[in-house]
Amino acid sequence: MFLGFVLIKPKNFAKFALQNKKHYKIYTMSSFDVVVIGSGPGGYVAAIRCSQLGFKTAIIEKYSTLGGTCLNVGCIPSKALLDSSHHYHDATSHFKEHGIDIAGEIKVNFEQMIARKQGVVDQNVSGIKYLMDKNKITVFEGLGSFEDATHVKVTKNDGTTETIEAKHTIIATGSKPSSLPFIKIDKERIITSTEALKLKEVPKHLIVIGGGVIGLELGQVYLRLGAQVSVVEYLDRIIPGMDAGLSKELTKVLKKQGMKFYTSHKVQSVEKKGKNGVEVKAENAKGEVITLEGDYALVSVGRRPYTEGLNAEAAGVKITERGQIEVNDHLQTTASNIYAIGDVVKGAMLAHKAEEEGVFVAETLAGQKPHIDYNLIPGVVYTWPEVAAVGKTEEQLKEAGIEYKAGSFPFKALGRSRASMDTDGFVKILADAKTDEVLGIHMIGARTADLIAEAVTAMEFKASAEDISRMSHAHPTYAEAVKEAALAATENRAIHI
Repeated sequence: MFLGFVLIKPKNFAKFALQNKKHYKIYTMSSFDVVVIGSGPGGYVAAIRCSQLGFKTAIIEKYSTLGGTCLNVGCIPSKALLDSSHHYHDATSHFKEHGIDIAGEIKVNFEQMIARKQGVVDQNVSGIKYLMDKNKITVFEGLGSFEDATHVKVTKNDGTTETIEAKHTIIATGSKPSSLPFIKIDKERIITSTEALKLKEVPKHLIVIGGGVIGLELGQVYLRLGAQVSVVEYLDRIIPGMDAGLSKELTKVLKKQGMKFYTSHKVQSVEKKGKNGVEVKAENAKGEVITLEGDYALVSVGRRPYTEGLNAEAAGVKITERGQIEVNDHLQTTASNIYAIGDVVKGAMLAHKAEEEGVFVAETLAGQKPHIDYNLIPGVVYTWPEVAAVGKTEEQLKEAGIEYKAGSFPFKALGRSRASMDTDGFVKILADAKTDEVLGIHMIGARTADLIAEAVTAMEFKASAEDISRMSHAHPTYAEAVKEAALAATENRAIHI
């Protein structure tokens, strides 16, 4: 058998191929201005903004649904369950006082609660699909991996592959739940947040390992539904990254609701016990070992960047020892035409941070001069009361030696809070002692997840505490607490306290 090659001029190739189509297959490679790997909030927002700016854009997603962790197993489903459990808690705890009598026993239909949650997820996912179509973004389902700096291979679920050409690539592969080396997660009794969102039953005793945002939110869901919830935290307080005042207030309120806390406890072991049980051993500050027994252990010790299968080294993209993709101030990787955003790079693992970075990269590629002030990206805990913060904490200001003044105002002094029976919490404003510029705003209470937007706006425009205090706030609203805290920070002249 003789195998030979025929050299054909490009202009004659199409004619030649057509004439010999029995013997020759025509392979064409799709080419794009921008290819985004990952369809979470960072990835899909980056893709949409790239498309808006005139780039031919593609997005690669390894799962069959778009939206990443946030839409499928994170922000959205957890908020759906938080809302459902909040309704149940109100019905069992507050309706009577509001003058609402319900005949018979109020029961949890947990199956329906989970089904509603999934319906919310499905609606959001289909919304992302609609946005991809609307913005003419090509979607590839499969694992994206680099062949070199300008070629990305898509490995589909059936094992077939397709290579696409990318002038620029944006890595937005997100993160996965972390664990501790000695913990074996079986996804049945020893679980992560992913499994906690689709349990078949309400736990009798849920042991939460880690007192951060995810653990507390999911812990409160099941606490409201009747579970005993115990939180084991290595550090001396919960939500350790936020202002200590917020941590103290949230601890107080959650304890009042029935949640138990074991702070300054180092977990030693997490083991399955019997068919339906778990045992957690932890050592306290005195060296004493406590044993907690429950039916589920939720391992919630943070998240880690996800780069498995990316083959980043083939493109010349450096990954740090912490597993993050190394980027410069422009979110550019060590390969000049490749960028990275979201949980896979340094900084807070927040959906809205990833979105901002996605827009930043798209506009940078378009020759614009966008900016992100990482100090002004708010953090929120969606427990009830909600916790929200932006800017510097008191601890950070003290450490930096910055002279500051503080003003706070309790929600219990607000007419709206009393009317709604949501009197827990406060707003605290930190301002420069000399210039009065606002340096940080920290709040815990009803609707603070939404109120924090006012704080971000004020700080974006470098407002002083007095500026905020002179703005008219509608009455009666929760937002009045921001104005009153600003008055307290200005000259200690809050009106309603």
